[in-house]
Amino acid sequence: MSEFVVSARKYRPSSFETVVGQESITSTLESAISSGQMAQAYLFCGPRGVGKTSCARIFARVINQESLGENEDLSFNVFELDAASNNSVEDIRYITDQVRIPPQVGKYKVYIIDEVHMLSSNAFNAFLKTLEEPPPHAIFILATTEKHKIIPTILSRCQVYNFNRIQVEDMVKHLEKIAEKEGVTYEREALYIIAEKADGALRDSLSIFDQIVNFSNKNITYKSVIDNLNLLDYNYYFKIVEAINSNNIANTLLIFDDILSYGFDGHHFISGLGSHFRDLLVSKDNVTIKLLEVGETVKKRYLEQCQETDIRLLVKGLEILSDADIQYKTSKNTRLLVELTLIKLCSLTQSEQKKNLVISESDSSKKESPVISPTSSPKKEEVAIVAEPIQETPKLKVIEEPVQETIKEEKVPLEPIKPEETKALPPKEDRKKVVFGSSFSIKDTMKKHNDIKEEIEKTDADEFTLEQLLECWNTYAKGQNEKGRKTLFTALTKNNPELMENFTIVHTLENKTLSDNFDRQKQDILDFLKKELNNYSISIQSKLIKSEKEEVFLYTDKEKFKKIAEDHPELIYLKDKLHLDFEF
Repeated sequence: MSEFVVSARKYRPSSFETVVGQESITSTLESAISSGQMAQAYLFCGPRGVGKTSCARIFARVINQESLGENEDLSFNVFELDAASNNSVEDIRYITDQVRIPPQVGKYKVYIIDEVHMLSSNAFNAFLKTLEEPPPHAIFILATTEKHKIIPTILSRCQVYNFNRIQVEDMVKHLEKIAEKEGVTYEREALYIIAEKADGALRDSLSIFDQIVNFSNKNITYKSVIDNLNLLDYNYYFKIVEAINSNNIANTLLIFDDILSYGFDGHHFISGLGSHFRDLLVSKDNVTIKLLEVGETVKKRYLEQCQETDIRLLVKGLEILSDADIQYKTSKNTRLLVELTLIKLCSLTQSEQKKNLVISESDSSKKESPVISPTSSPKKEEVAIVAEPIQETPKLKVIEEPVQETIKEEKVPLEPIKPEETKALPPKEDRKKVVFGSSFSIKDTMKKHNDIKEEIEKTDADEFTLEQLLECWNTYAKGQNEKGRKTLFTALTKNNPELMENFTIVHTLENKTLSDNFDRQKQDILDFLKKELNNYSISIQSKLIKSEKEEVFLYTDKEKFKKIAEDHPELIYLKDKLHLDFEF
């Protein structure tokens, strides 16, 4: 029985031509070697498993093969040091002592220092002089996965090469070649899953490949890969989106329950569904479809489903899924959070269908209704004609306000409008329920939205008194108090707002905590007041006035850490290195 060698070692690149996915770097190094314009220090940086050390070894061999030939043993010309375990000043001094000795064979001595960012600060300082002025026969190649940890004095003495993450397509082609050499049968979709799981690291993909080969007895299938790696099948995501498009809340909850029964985590499902929505979004346009890194069969399904899914659903759905992803960690009932997210997604399409119904019915009623100017008072006959479709069509009961409410007998304080400049506005129902067709541009949509908003602000500007403002203000504050938002309630009720000219409301606060809390909810307060007072010209300004006696507040754990980290920045590094977080 022959000794088994893992694919990552067996198929390690032995020449620049066999390096995968780094063509720009390998061509530059080859050109430098052929022209004899080689630097004396190189820095190879990039993610793990992308070929940094392999390129360094190939470079060391090629520059000596020109003078010795391919069959010569060049092991004495290449010195490798793992800085992760040899990071002291003594280790660097050993290298600096050896650098003075010229090579016994060949022309160059190459020193490869892997994970160079792990060197201590004293070791870096001891290395500086040698790196700046090495002897002509010495070449240093430094490799690291964390370029930002290299001190600037080292970076300035090196030619820096940034290695890229290996693209999924390049990784799949490489795995296909290895599978053919090893006599392994495979499904191309399965190789795509392996490449995606490797996350840009070719070495990781080869390790997963070996694992799947042993699991599947040299027959790599899509099912064997997702079973062995415990991944969620694409089919679940496609089924979920189909149920969302058809407003089938019950079906989405049953699919999610099925996913949980297989032992998958809800957070993993939310993250995967977000990626699925993103892939559907990039499939909408031929320009961005190249960002879809999946096999041809799955790509075809994405193209089919993206045609059935509204782009507004995808954009709003990504926002909802992103919020759920953030809230998952702090949620005490994670299953309920995911189910609520699915219900919200289903409700998006349901609300869009109701809006389309209202628009279609209101368009048909316009054919019988005369045009009513916003500044003119309608005749009784005209009001009867407008109201008639509502009595005959039960479906239009979804409209919250009757059409008659859009017609006001009170005079609106507007500037005189010339007859030729007068434009007829649509009824208020149509203004509030504008839905655009499936084929539209975002620029046109935003323009229409802004035009309608400006017209609404001009026409809906009822006068109101300070007493009416205070009544609405206190109603909103009580509602926030019932929701448990005590800080916002205090910010609203500590002082009464002032009513200034042009419907400007000024609210004075005496400390920054209340002011910040108020500012975060300012838009919500503004929307409430506009609706209740029927005035869309209202604006709110907050004014912070420091009190004579400074109030003392207790710091949270997060605020304490932030305060201490200002004086001791190394705490942030320690927190990130140990993957620590705050308890909520």
